[in-house]
Amino acid sequence: MSLKQQLTDDMKTAMKSGEKDRLGVIRLVLAAIKQKEVDERIEMTDPLVLAVLEKMVKQRKDSISQYEAAAREDLAAIERYELGIIEAYLPAKMDEAAILAEIDKAIAATGAASGADIGKLMGVLKPALAGQADMGLVSKLVKQKLS
Repeated sequence: MSLKQQLTDDMKTAMKSGEKDRLGVIRLVLAAIKQKEVDERIEMTDPLVLAVLEKMVKQRKDSISQYEAAAREDLAAIERYELGIIEAYLPAKMDEAAILAEIDKAIAATGAASGADIGKLMGVLKPALAGQADMGLVSKLVKQKLS
């Protein structure tokens, strides 16, 4: 079952069970997916849906930090709830050791040796680790490896 179909089925389940908050978040996700489909005139595949979900997760994390800085715990709690539901649709995150193993494989494949090769290396790693690892952490680890 595709991720998009799973979201649609979960939306129907949330409607039937009366989970209004969960239903609202799932509708937000589906609306973002539909918007991307309309804008780019494409049918969303699982990797593209994962990219939308990753973007939404990043937005929620940014909002949480801003709300906490402004002492708005009520709004931060809403964002945390949304973040939890959205993250449930993402695959399990890789640990640092697994990410380092993937970086080593990519270095061997590309022949990257210095900081000038970071872009080339990230170009290989981004599609391979999409949805499975925090790309900020990957970037940091790549810079450590190549410096």
